[in-house]
Amino acid sequence: MSYAHTITMDAPFDEAVRITRAALAEQGFGVLTEIDLHATFTAKLGVEQADAVGDYLILGACNPLLASRAVAADPSIGALLPCNVVVRRAAGASATTVQAIDPAIMVQLSHAPEIKDVAAEADTRLRAALASMLSPR
Repeated sequence: MSYAHTITMDAPFDEAVRITRAALAEQGFGVLTEIDLHATFTAKLGVEQADAVGDYLILGACNPLLASRAVAADPSIGALLPCNVVVRRAAGASATTVQAIDPAIMVQLSHAPEIKDVAAEADTRLRAALASMLSPR
């Protein structure tokens, strides 16, 4: 089973990040966390390791209504929140990849029946965000 939805954009990394944030916001997601792996690897492992991964940003996206429904149904589901969205571009690459976690993973890991509906709505919104990023702007 694939655990992420993936698109490839013909856009520079910084522009892809901007477009990703806007698309997520249009679907009711805010970005709660941001992890710049390139900067972290540079600081902790050195430039060579960081350059091997290229530009790599992990955005912790959260739709508060969906998150509150999920946590109410299964308090342990918080371990799987927020929904991670990755924007990455390998050194020298001409395209930027954007990946969003497939919320169906939550359904497989939780026994609460309400999680299925929350995951389906999150999936619809994440897929819509990704699809909008491929439309001309």
